[in-house]
Amino acid sequence: MATVKALPLYQRKHKHFDQDYRSLQTKYTVKEYAASSSRKTSSKTETHHQQQEHQGTSNVQAVEAVKDESTYTIPPFRQRDAAEVEEYQRRTINFGRGLAELQQEVHKMREATRYQVERIVVQREVEEAMSFRKKIYEETVKEPEFLVNVRAHTVWEKTPLKLLCTVLGHPAPIVKWFKNGVLIDRLNNPDKYKLESKYGVHSLTIARSDIGDTGEYTAVATNVHGSVSSKATVTVKRPGEEEELPQPSLISCQIPLLSEIRYSKLDITFLEKFGVTFGTEGGTVSLTCKLIINPDLVNLPPDAMWYRDDELLKESEWVELKCGGSVAKLTLPHLNKEDEGLYTLRMWTKEGTTEHSAYLFVKDAAAPVAGAPPAPMDVKILDVNRDYVFLSWKPPNTTTEGPITGYFVDRLEVGTETWVQCNSAPVKICRYPVPGLSEGHAYQFRVRAANSSGISHPSRVSETVTTQDPTELERLQVIKIEGRRDIVIRPEDLEGYVKVPGPPTKVLASEISKSYVVLSWEPPQPRGREPLCYQIEKSVGDCAHWQRLNIPVPLKSPRFPIFDLEDNKKYFFRVTSVNKYGSSEASAPTEPVEKKEPYGVPSAPGQVAATRNTKTSVFVQWDPPKNPHGLIGYYIDGCVLGTKAWTPCNHRPYKYTRFVVHGLTPGDTYVFRVQAVNAFGLSDESQESLPIQVADALSTPTPAYGIALLCCDGASMILGWKRPRYSGGSKIAGYYVDQHEASSMEWKEVNVVPVKERTLKVENLKEGAFYEFKVKAANLAGVGQSSENSELFHCEAWNMPEPGPCHDISFCEIRNDSLVVQWKPPVYMGKSAVTGYLIEVSKKGTGQWAAVNDKSVDHCYLKVSELEKGETYVFRVRAVNAQGIGRASDASEPVCVKALPGTKEIHCGVDEETGDVYLSFEACEVSEVSKFIWSKSYKDITNSSRVTIETKGRRSKLIFKNPDKEDLGTYSVFVTDTENVSASTVLKEEELNKMLELSYAIRHPIVPLKTELAYEVLERGRVRFWLQAARMSPAVSYRFIANDKQITTSEGYKLSHNVETGIIELMMERFTKESEGTYTIQIEDGKAKNQSSLLLIGDAFKVALKEAEFQRKEYIRKQGPHFQDYLYFQVEEDCTVLLKCKLANVKKETVFHWYKDDEEIVLDTPVNVMSGSCALPIPLFSRKDQGIYKATLSDDRGKDVSLFDISGKVFEDIINGIAHIAGSSASELVLQCTPEGIRLQCYMKYYTEEMKTHWFHKESKISSSEKMRIGGTSEMAWMQICEPSDREKGHYTIEILDGTTSHTRTFDLSGQAYNEAHAEFQRLKAAAFAEKNRGRVVGGLPDVVTIMEKKTLSLTCTIWGDPTPEVTWFKNEQEVIPDDHILISFEGGKFSSLTIKCVTSEDSGKYSINVRNKYGGEFVEITVSVYRQGEEIPEPKLGQRPGGAVAADRK
Repeated sequence: MATVKALPLYQRKHKHFDQDYRSLQTKYTVKEYAASSSRKTSSKTETHHQQQEHQGTSNVQAVEAVKDESTYTIPPFRQRDAAEVEEYQRRTINFGRGLAELQQEVHKMREATRYQVERIVVQREVEEAMSFRKKIYEETVKEPEFLVNVRAHTVWEKTPLKLLCTVLGHPAPIVKWFKNGVLIDRLNNPDKYKLESKYGVHSLTIARSDIGDTGEYTAVATNVHGSVSSKATVTVKRPGEEEELPQPSLISCQIPLLSEIRYSKLDITFLEKFGVTFGTEGGTVSLTCKLIINPDLVNLPPDAMWYRDDELLKESEWVELKCGGSVAKLTLPHLNKEDEGLYTLRMWTKEGTTEHSAYLFVKDAAAPVAGAPPAPMDVKILDVNRDYVFLSWKPPNTTTEGPITGYFVDRLEVGTETWVQCNSAPVKICRYPVPGLSEGHAYQFRVRAANSSGISHPSRVSETVTTQDPTELERLQVIKIEGRRDIVIRPEDLEGYVKVPGPPTKVLASEISKSYVVLSWEPPQPRGREPLCYQIEKSVGDCAHWQRLNIPVPLKSPRFPIFDLEDNKKYFFRVTSVNKYGSSEASAPTEPVEKKEPYGVPSAPGQVAATRNTKTSVFVQWDPPKNPHGLIGYYIDGCVLGTKAWTPCNHRPYKYTRFVVHGLTPGDTYVFRVQAVNAFGLSDESQESLPIQVADALSTPTPAYGIALLCCDGASMILGWKRPRYSGGSKIAGYYVDQHEASSMEWKEVNVVPVKERTLKVENLKEGAFYEFKVKAANLAGVGQSSENSELFHCEAWNMPEPGPCHDISFCEIRNDSLVVQWKPPVYMGKSAVTGYLIEVSKKGTGQWAAVNDKSVDHCYLKVSELEKGETYVFRVRAVNAQGIGRASDASEPVCVKALPGTKEIHCGVDEETGDVYLSFEACEVSEVSKFIWSKSYKDITNSSRVTIETKGRRSKLIFKNPDKEDLGTYSVFVTDTENVSASTVLKEEELNKMLELSYAIRHPIVPLKTELAYEVLERGRVRFWLQAARMSPAVSYRFIANDKQITTSEGYKLSHNVETGIIELMMERFTKESEGTYTIQIEDGKAKNQSSLLLIGDAFKVALKEAEFQRKEYIRKQGPHFQDYLYFQVEEDCTVLLKCKLANVKKETVFHWYKDDEEIVLDTPVNVMSGSCALPIPLFSRKDQGIYKATLSDDRGKDVSLFDISGKVFEDIINGIAHIAGSSASELVLQCTPEGIRLQCYMKYYTEEMKTHWFHKESKISSSEKMRIGGTSEMAWMQICEPSDREKGHYTIEILDGTTSHTRTFDLSGQAYNEAHAEFQRLKAAAFAEKNRGRVVGGLPDVVTIMEKKTLSLTCTIWGDPTPEVTWFKNEQEVIPDDHILISFEGGKFSSLTIKCVTSEDSGKYSINVRNKYGGEFVEITVSVYRQGEEIPEPKLGQRPGGAVAADRK
């Protein structure tokens, strides 16, 4: 809350001096006197109050009584007893009683002496100024010069205008202002014009501009040495119909106007304000203001109003508002581009309102498909009816995306979750009618943009709209009956008995475009009481033939869009009303309707101008398009000069012709362009603006601050102060200091010539007096405002033994946990020299100081580490000498420990071209007037004999001329006119040595080689010598020397090189015994040189010669039929081994042969040499297939032989190849029981015992033995457990090794699997035992016996069985009873015989023997044929097997 101070009488009447004096110096003196008088009383009060606080023993009542008395103080060493204290209090009370009378007398004295004092002051100042001017005139004479010229302005009518210029010259030039060549006389129009001149800055202010102020304005500066002028054009514009009058500030959008003024009893101050904010679609943003509210009533929070542009915001799903707890907060939980705009917080206060505004930018979300356009925005409902809605929206900004080809409109019926696309083909303009809706239903809509790359994200959904008749409420009438009852009727209720409605009226095409035509009409009168719908007819060309439109649902709204019209045809339409009783007459036809666009996109905007605003923003303005065509707004694009990478500056159409572009990089140069927007899309781009560097606009410096007393000798004082926080966009030219004695009412200039340093010795002071000072800084724009008055400094000689205070504490290299503190040493040293410094730190607001360094440092800087990120600290410094610790310096400015975004460090390097050792630094931000200040040990580098400094743009280099150990140390750099951009590094000896080595290599360059000189033997025995350089220019030259003899391109030699690959080569056609020796190549490429040698002697030469001779023989061999690929093996999938070879240069007559160990192998199929390859299959490969295989190829041109030795390593490789295929195809282990035991079998494509196959029981390897037998067939590998017992239970594994991979299969022989297997083994074992011991005929009996009559037949056989079997003989299945004719014998239990004496034909037949014991037996049959003498011997019957027929049975 602003407070109104009562001014003394002499100050209120002091204003008339403003126009009484012609001298500029006199005016300045009078103004300074008026300002000093207003502060005199307050300065005395503050000084005395500070002294009383320092002593800490004053009484509150005494302070109030004597606060205007500055001469009486209590010495700090004085101690009073109780009586003295009482006497002191009595005196102070009496003094307070007379204070009012004393003030009245002082006022009378001031009024009486006012004119006399002013006359004396003015006379003194004039005399001093005249003497000084005379001195300056004698020393320097200078004609006028414009340092800052008058600038052109374009302003709006009724806004203020100020023209400025800065002029130097001696004598001081007089500046006159002209408009269109006519002198401007302020006295003729004092309310309109105001002329000011101060410190060389001259201004012309037009309080309220109008159209007549447009013209050319000239400032003419004249003194005795000449005259110069500066011209500028002023254009005053009147706002058009589409543009509103802008505010005087450069805010990029209008601040909303007050609808009403409501006064509050609260005093509200914004403590922290929200700034320009950037968000992204889909994200969340909060705008917060912290407030100071007085009084702060919990139950009565202030009324906070938030605006977007000129729209008052309310709580919704898109906006969250909060005000309370000294915070006003706006949250946008789901950003869309509709949220972009100028946000204003306005709050009611005692004096009206307080408000704050800042812009929110919303960037497009990432596209769902690369190259797809951004989403549309601002979907609005323009028309609603019973089954019809008309929409509009705004197109997005397509800066880098392809042009938009159309839009898709989606609808969502409230209560459902499915979006339905309304249009099958994209609509090309930002307007669309949606028919066919259900009456009384609620809908929401959204829009998507499409281009050749894809479809955008959908827009924010529209507001919910319900389809209904908008005239329904208007047609309702309320009739009062007897004053008590209300009857609601419609107009149709009063029409009488009407069945068929009348025809519609006023049928017309309300919306025409290339995509659709919207028909609209008035409902019929009368309309009848029944529900009403409509039918539409069209006619092409004339009204002779009408065709009814095919509308799928009844048309209830008096609006209907038609989409399927043809181009370049004229249509007529008419409408018929229909209800259940029938149709009305057709309406009158419309005027001819032709499908066309009413207008297209706007023309391009006019000239674009960009001017500086702040260090991160630029003010852009442009001329509107000549043909706006329903202009919606503008899109602004920006581009860094030289990149052609255009980026959008706004993402929602902006309706004014001036915009502040934020978020730019300080120091970069940009160009801008503008596009106009309407419902048909974006116009062509405007012409690009002139390039502009992002920097603050030029202004006067901010005030200096921190005035401190550094030394005093009783007659003079040495003052120090801190540089302004902002230089105003140009270099500080100097400082002006004014002084004021406490007992005097006037301020005096200390220096007329500005001082460049920030210390000044003020002389000619009165010892014992009190003085206060103020400082002004000056730059090209003029002299800035005065600093705040310093404290009252006592002019008393310093004689303390300790040092005085340090001064000018500054900070650099601010990082997230550290910073560097710098200061200047004390001016007053004390009784001895300063030996060090102690630094103290305190968190802001705590008042608790802590020592940073326990041991003093001897330099004026210190790096402070282990600070907390984001915390704010203050520092102070004390100097130390032999007598002790001196006074503490004034506390520094608060510093926040947080690194600037994008901060970089100093880089040490070596220039790749010159070899210079350098330190380089790239600033994260610069301004146009920024300078890079390099320091060593934090002292500015002034000795240019050791270094040079180069600065370009954001980068600065410190280049060492002759670096050595003297250059080691700490180097730092500081960038002026920035927010403390700085860095440092320590150059160490080790690092310097590395850079010196690299520097030497660059300054004495060699051609870098990727490979040294080498050789390779090529076809025909040619030898290629070559090397490869890392890089090579087209100007490279080289020499090839062999055995001290230069080789050039000639017969047998060929030299060549390739710049792109860096290869230099020598091709030698014949390499012989004479080629032994040393080979050298010498390369020269500009300044770089190099050479490489190759020594080919002794064994190295023999190897090369042998290879060359082999290649020559190979060349000769290949002239006839030859093997392109010699014999090699290949294992097929069926484990067949193929010996293969490839043939070349063959013909039909070429003969091919296979040999093994010099024995020819003849294949079933002859070899076809014309196929280009031959193969020898070796199935079921095993150890027997080892040997030397040979293939021969021959014809009349020659012969070639290929040998392949299958043994050793080759044999192992083949076996491993077979094992790989077999192991991959191996089945799981299968259990098989035998009479001997349990067998585990693994089937595979092929198995041979040469394969590395191992069996494991549990983890123990099994070796073949009587107990465990290992074997296999060509199809499987097996392992048999003989006579298994419980010890053989467990896991069994087979492992097949192929040299690289182990193929394993396992089987768990335990539990039920073992029990079942063991039972089966026992059964088979018993069956085998029975088979072995049963009765059987071992041999001796034939199958057929043929014998002649009267001979003796003896059938004898060997019998086996345990126990001895029983033997029975049969004839024709009848047991043979022995008699004299037939004898049967069984001797020793082994031999049995049947003897027939003197056989006859009756003895022919089938004889058999049955041998049997308890384990079983067998039955053997013999056929006996008896023939007579002289008959042919009969043949045995077919079907009898040669070995006899044996029938065995087993028990």
